[in-house]
Amino acid sequence: MDAPTVSIIILNWNGLDDTIECLGSLKKIAHASYQVVVVDNCSDGDDAEALKRQFDGYIHLIRNERNHGCSEGYNTGIRYVLENFSCDYILLMNNDVVVDPEFLHQLVEVAESHEQIGIVGPKVYYYDYHGRKDVVWSAGGRVRWWAPKIPRQLGKNAMHSNRRESPVAVDWISGAVFLFKRRLAEEIGLLDPRYFFGHEDVDYCLRAKKRGYKTMYVPSATVWHKVGVSARKAHITYADPAAYYHFVKQCFPLPVYLYQLLIFPALLSRWAILFLKENRDRHTLWMFLKGFTGFVLHEPRRSCYQKRT
Repeated sequence: MDAPTVSIIILNWNGLDDTIECLGSLKKIAHASYQVVVVDNCSDGDDAEALKRQFDGYIHLIRNERNHGCSEGYNTGIRYVLENFSCDYILLMNNDVVVDPEFLHQLVEVAESHEQIGIVGPKVYYYDYHGRKDVVWSAGGRVRWWAPKIPRQLGKNAMHSNRRESPVAVDWISGAVFLFKRRLAEEIGLLDPRYFFGHEDVDYCLRAKKRGYKTMYVPSATVWHKVGVSARKAHITYADPAAYYHFVKQCFPLPVYLYQLLIFPALLSRWAILFLKENRDRHTLWMFLKGFTGFVLHEPRRSCYQKRT
């Protein structure tokens, strides 16, 4: 039996060295049938040309004329895949990820095990956690309706264990590495482009769940993620109230949204403390204030994707 075909989509923006390392690790994977699409999200330099020279014949290269953000940048690749390839699966992957050679085989094996498994994701380690590579960054996630922060990432900062772990159903998978069945895109549409950076992964998993699909965490599939690299380049932090409250309003009942509005001052204080501790970057502060102003003034967010359910 032929192996299911996977279209891998990588989004690059001013991250040439990381993308080269990512592609180098992909060239070693054991899965027999896949193609790689690299979407250059309007990098400032000559990233696209450099990637074309080094990986010509291995990648399909798309050049965006402007930086569309994470969701719409990936959507460019998804549309290309749906139009040009008869793949069974689509894999979205950050360019700052390095993969284990067996990771894709492990993900596809679990996805193929049940008709209603729509999305799967690997165990994501920190690429470098104070010199260690065996510290977990993400083991899937849960959703807690009445918690101060609704999406909760599981396994963060846990040490690697040799004990055998089995795939387990979760509420969402990190968008760092995100495999889903092609028919999912055909049924529920693309990523919501109103998320410039962050929350698009949780949103998509919840939309899939509404259609009866399961999301599975696969601990036997492993990758390493340079956590925070993309956000720092874009001067964006998780402290984006406009994106977060759009996510809450889209995905949860009105009482949950109103509750989140009530605790907004507390969240704002927490974000301010984290900024002072971790960022202290003027551009990052400006991006946050811009997002905060848009949230307060209820500025409309762009919506151009189909089949929202």
